[in-house]
Amino acid sequence: SCSRAKDVTMPAKLPGNFFSARSPVIDLFRGQLDYADHLRQDSDVVLYFFYAPWCGQSIAAREEIEHVATRLSDQVLFVAVNCWWNQGKCRKQKHFFYFPVIHLYHRSFGPIEYKGPMSAVYIEKFVRRVMTPLLYISSRSKLLDFLSNYEPGVLGYFEFNASPQPPGYLTFFTSALHSLKKDYLGTVRFGVITAKHVAEEISLVHSGSVYLHRHVNTSLIYPNDIMNYTAENICKWALENREMLIRWLRPHGGKSLLLNNELKKGPALLIFIPYNPLAEVHPLLDEITKVALEYHNCNKSQAEKTALHDLGDTDSPAFDSSDPDAYMELSETVSITKYPCCNTVVLPQWHSISRTHNVCELCINQTVGVKPNKVHVPHCNFVEIEAALDSFYLQEHTFFQVISNTIECSNFLSFYSPFSYYTACCRTVNRHFLGFISSEKTIFQTPKVAFSSHGKKDNTQHSIPHIEDRNCFISDLHISSTNITGLSCRTNKTLNLYLLDSNLFWIYAERLGASRSTHLKEFAAIVDLKEEVHYVLDQNQSLVGSTLENFIKNFSILYSPLKRHLVDDPSVHFREPHVITEVMTTTFRETVLLSEKNVLLLYYAQWCGFCASLNHIFIQLARLLPPDNFTVARIDVTRNDLPWELMTDRLPTILFFPHWRKEQSVKFPEDFPVSLPNLLKFILHHSSLSSSEPCTKECLHKETVLQQGHISHLEREIQKLRSEISALHQAHDQLEAQLSAARREEHRLHQQKHVLEKQHKILQLHSDQLQATYDQKNQELLEMAEKLQELADASENLLKENTLLRILVASREGKLQSKDDIKESLQSEQTLSEENDILVSTATATLEERETGNIDTTETEHSSGNRTE
Repeated sequence: SCSRAKDVTMPAKLPGNFFSARSPVIDLFRGQLDYADHLRQDSDVVLYFFYAPWCGQSIAAREEIEHVATRLSDQVLFVAVNCWWNQGKCRKQKHFFYFPVIHLYHRSFGPIEYKGPMSAVYIEKFVRRVMTPLLYISSRSKLLDFLSNYEPGVLGYFEFNASPQPPGYLTFFTSALHSLKKDYLGTVRFGVITAKHVAEEISLVHSGSVYLHRHVNTSLIYPNDIMNYTAENICKWALENREMLIRWLRPHGGKSLLLNNELKKGPALLIFIPYNPLAEVHPLLDEITKVALEYHNCNKSQAEKTALHDLGDTDSPAFDSSDPDAYMELSETVSITKYPCCNTVVLPQWHSISRTHNVCELCINQTVGVKPNKVHVPHCNFVEIEAALDSFYLQEHTFFQVISNTIECSNFLSFYSPFSYYTACCRTVNRHFLGFISSEKTIFQTPKVAFSSHGKKDNTQHSIPHIEDRNCFISDLHISSTNITGLSCRTNKTLNLYLLDSNLFWIYAERLGASRSTHLKEFAAIVDLKEEVHYVLDQNQSLVGSTLENFIKNFSILYSPLKRHLVDDPSVHFREPHVITEVMTTTFRETVLLSEKNVLLLYYAQWCGFCASLNHIFIQLARLLPPDNFTVARIDVTRNDLPWELMTDRLPTILFFPHWRKEQSVKFPEDFPVSLPNLLKFILHHSSLSSSEPCTKECLHKETVLQQGHISHLEREIQKLRSEISALHQAHDQLEAQLSAARREEHRLHQQKHVLEKQHKILQLHSDQLQATYDQKNQELLEMAEKLQELADASENLLKENTLLRILVASREGKLQSKDDIKESLQSEQTLSEENDILVSTATATLEERETGNIDTTETEHSSGNRTE
């Protein structure tokens, strides 16, 4: 039995160098992971670049890694490992789902995976942060620079008078590396204060204290008495309590829900700016950050800003927050307290005066005397809001006045906590102020303030209006001229602010409406998924702080003046007039809604096959209808944005907009087949409708003129059709003549084919006969060659025998010559002589016979050769 052959496979080729020999990157192209770990022991910072030789992303990132290695090879060890070769240890030990993968090690800590953009500047920035995870602050100016950065900052104070380092320093150092490991964007900056007088500026006294700096909310100190002092806990505490006023978005290019998850949180302001992570200064980013800080600055008072004048320049964002203990005296002096959340309440009208209302700002507050632990910062929840509203409505008569020029404030005890109370401040305002408070002067500004206490008499001196309107109580302090301060807390349309690097993600800006031809890649847009709208900042305006402020304010007001941006189809160009008008978003209003013609509009999509099958029907319809009164148009719903009232969930959809009232559009019945007669009946039926007013003579005259125009247009179309029919008849006759000539030619070719087939058969027979004759002659020649070979062998044997006989004869002749010299011969010798004579004669006769035979044989061969020729 025969066994099945085994499959033969060729082994994979040995991998080659991925990086050049001159590259500063050590290329372990055979996946020697054990050797890579050996190299790591001799370096403080090591970067592993795991790649697959066939991966396009790995090939693209190779040049970026080489660029970074060229700049940092003297401080960082760069090792590239082929993690795809099946015989290498990397492939056997690592199981990556994508390539390339970058891991960094700082001595024994790691791996720290880098998940950012595969760009040299971003990779170098991340490597430098791993190299120096802590910034050392030894002077007051460095502290100000650290606090003025827009990123959240964590500061640790350590007295470097111990050897080799102060207690807790290594733990704090490791927590900075943990932060980079958990958040590859590196949004939390870690710093170490080495001077005691500098630490006292932020109220740090004890060595080992950790301080989290926040711009808007209260800054925090790490609670050593509650949480263990470990690197993981410090990192977790910083990440959970950090303040994200503005966030970077860096999509990795693959499928992800990054943008979807962020946009679902609410309206988002997306700002695209060209960003270089290695640059020392970012003026545009600082200006945007300042706008974000003012926008979210709900819980900070101008008094704190003034108190921070002693530290330096007040324009820096660092001066918007500090530790509350350092400024408690000033806060108590000006009666400023912190409100976690507020709610605006409009009292009902109980009097006949229609132009007055009572507006109350209801806030959740805490007493100044009792301070809870800073770790447990109270958050706004529905239970507290509900309790505050209940308390407020129970005593709303206390605030009600028909016309009042004063602000009345009251405090209500909390139902759940003896240390919490609710503050409500009310005054009478005009109705036109209720849409949205956008003026720089708040409605609560008044020279006179009256306080009343209910349920908490000892806290009357701490009762103040809503936090955004407290500037009326601190008129002596410096007041910011920015009118978006705290706007995020005074409107229901709060924006989330995001930054994107236009050098990497400009394609997103183009899809949002940015111009492709712009040389300056700066762009801003507001996207609201809930309302399904987005607004674009005019690109003719420079992207500066004032422009962004106006953009945010215009979006936040109740009736926004911003114009909704609609996406057009850039591939449509109107180079020549068409029978069917292609409608885009920008031309929809003029072509359909504002046109004085009757408009038949087809909704279609490129992927809709049935929509494409209707094109010839609409072309015929457009040719039949008079162009002066009717327009046949279509719109691609996948490439254009439409108002919600004109959207459709079924394709194709046909709408008819009559000229006399465009808002009363009519939809073509879905149960009717889409054909030319049905469309004509549908159009004529709905275009003949008019208003309820009786038709006058002028109306009848217009109708007559319109009908005559229809008739003349139809007559022209009929004439065109007749001329086309006659042309078709002529073409038909020409085609018939060409077909008959083609048939004759086909018959002639068929006959020639039969003749050629017969000749082919005769030639085939003759070829077979020639082949048989050739085989026969070839056989005869082979037999003759065998005979000639036998004759040649016989001739060779005879030649050998002839040579022997000649030798024998020569020897005998020598003996006969010796006989003459012997005089005395014996009888025996005579007898021998006679015998020799007999033998000689016999040999001579034999020789003659053989010579005769040879001659005969030679003659026979010659005669045979003649016959063969």
